[in-house]
Amino acid sequence: MAMKRALRKLKIVNETLVAKDGQQALDILRNAAGDGNGTLPPFIVTLDLNMPRMNGLEFLEAVRADPMLNRLVIFVFTTSDMPEDIQSAYSQNVAGYLVKENPGETFSRALEMLGAYSRIIELPA
Repeated sequence: MAMKRALRKLKIVNETLVAKDGQQALDILRNAAGDGNGTLPPFIVTLDLNMPRMNGLEFLEAVRADPMLNRLVIFVFTTSDMPEDIQSAYSQNVAGYLVKENPGETFSRALEMLGAYSRIIELPA
């Protein structure tokens, strides 16, 4: 909810899809790739490690093992500052790892950064 509020406040108009767990996120992404005949539209994924059913590290492993999804740009937003979680995420080639200390402020600053990031870089097709 904090992320949705921050998106509205920053007037980010990009379509935003929200999954309640890692499995649903995988389903959304695989359906998007299937709709594009195996080509995934440009996505920037924001990932929480603490999700039900399939946690964020399991999600990362599944994404990186899937040829249709393995080039996704993924940023981790989580409460975990455990060094092993940070190392595990970066070993799965995340673009960044941000710890939610003050969720409203962290989301707002992170989404500002993501907005600038998406305007500057070219996402893989």
